[in-house]
Amino acid sequence: MKKPVIEFKDFTFRYQTQKNPTLKNINLTIYEGEKVLILGSSGSGKSTLCNCINGLIPFSFNGEITGSCKVNGNETRDSSIFKLSNDVGTVLQDSDAQFVGLTVGEDVAFVMENDVVPRKEMLPVIHENLNVVNMDAFIDHVPFRLSGGQKQKVSIAGVFSNDVKVLIFDEPLAALDPQMGMTAVALIDDLSKETNKTIIIVEHRLEDVLYKPVDRVILMSKGEIVADVSPEELLKSALLKESGIREPLYLTAMKYAGCEIGNVKNICDLETLELSAENKDKLVKFFREERETLKENDGENVISFKNVDFAYEGNEKVLKNVSFDVKKGERLAIIGKNGAGKSTAAKLICGIIRPTEGSVTIGDKETKDMTVKEIGEKVGYVMQDPNTMIVKDIIKDEVGLALTLRNMDEETVEGRVKNALETCNLYPMRNWPVDSISYGQKKRVTVASMMALEPDILILDEPTAGQDFKSYTDIMNFVNVLNKEYGKTILFITHDMHLAIENTDRAVVFADGELIDSNKVFSVLSNDETIKRAHLKQTSLYNLAVKIGVEPEVAIRHFIEFERGMKADEQ
Repeated sequence: MKKPVIEFKDFTFRYQTQKNPTLKNINLTIYEGEKVLILGSSGSGKSTLCNCINGLIPFSFNGEITGSCKVNGNETRDSSIFKLSNDVGTVLQDSDAQFVGLTVGEDVAFVMENDVVPRKEMLPVIHENLNVVNMDAFIDHVPFRLSGGQKQKVSIAGVFSNDVKVLIFDEPLAALDPQMGMTAVALIDDLSKETNKTIIIVEHRLEDVLYKPVDRVILMSKGEIVADVSPEELLKSALLKESGIREPLYLTAMKYAGCEIGNVKNICDLETLELSAENKDKLVKFFREERETLKENDGENVISFKNVDFAYEGNEKVLKNVSFDVKKGERLAIIGKNGAGKSTAAKLICGIIRPTEGSVTIGDKETKDMTVKEIGEKVGYVMQDPNTMIVKDIIKDEVGLALTLRNMDEETVEGRVKNALETCNLYPMRNWPVDSISYGQKKRVTVASMMALEPDILILDEPTAGQDFKSYTDIMNFVNVLNKEYGKTILFITHDMHLAIENTDRAVVFADGELIDSNKVFSVLSNDETIKRAHLKQTSLYNLAVKIGVEPEVAIRHFIEFERGMKADEQ
């Protein structure tokens, strides 16, 4: 019989600054060697639950506790963060909050240095851990200067150095490119199998986590556990929809096709999934059925890159001979692996940096002839890391700051701020301190701040990272209104292929500083060479189409056309 490692009994927790409990009557036992996914929308209590396990509650976040929470048989409230850290390791969603070393190597070595491990024994372990996440070449780099995805890899490598019983991964896929996300899930799975560690994953991206099996899914809502089930039970139930969680794309396609989900065997794994002849016929018909073709955008160019090179001072080129155009009113996905040059391209558009060679044009004017303020009147940029953007203490003040600086009248500022906050599900929190909210909620604050400006061109860098499905949907709906009704041009820098499929018209793909593809989304996501070079992955629609013998490009295109048509009918 497996030993209980984590035990909650009649556990309730209320933050000192909150009126009502965040966790309510939690009863949960997690056993040695289990791999558990904690799922739920923002504010459901997932992160708070994990903070009770790793000791941040009650030792960093004060509050009122009733009931019991034990880790490895010890009551957490009678322990300390130091003692609990010997049993529990955590990879935080906000990587910057986790770094302590001045270089990548120092950060990975931190735990071993505290344990006075000799240098000659440490070095091979550091290299081994960094090799696992493909970051050994960055051993001498400053962690804070890495891309979001690279930072997350270093955080994972750092946790590998600590021989703990429990590993908590708080949204480990949030900033990783799709292929590296698969690698991270596989790494976590290997840890689970080879070390008998208890693994807890907190993640919104259900489909990506289920790339490898999990033992149980703990579904949370409003601070309570609403389900403790197997992944198969979850996918066959109505719980995902009721809880506002996105279901896997292939499951959505099966439902659109009218398949009977209840009798599908191995529904969590596309490789071993068993379809009846009837369900297969329905899917083939759905994927091959001709629908209204997606319209071409023939508007004028609002952004043009012409033979652009860029290199940060003293370094190799980050962008090499890049040329592409963006049409007025287009929704464009900028995709590619971490460090490929996507965010650099966005900074060139905003004028934060200027081309080393070539030209970037906004409208009919080159950025080299424009000030950052002039570009800022036309282009809004929401950065990947919200901590680099936020300057005010209170949420509503942050969202209204840029409007106030532009000397808009008070009534206009209040109206725009209210609209943006409501869209991003932040209005009830408008008077909260920014420091009191989660990383994902901070992300929404920065999106709301830029939405309030209503620029002609809006660049969103990983807008869905850390967002639950409801928040993601609300943000995307608002962005699409700006696009359709007001003609705004939208650029998404994203690893989220769901976003690309559902909300963009075209994709430009970067790999190693080069533009390697520019095409309709369904063409890009069915191009094996592009997928490989850009560290993307075949979507589950691709794999489902292959499984039933349908051309993937046809299947993805018809899926997109069906969804767009369905949404148009709803409107």
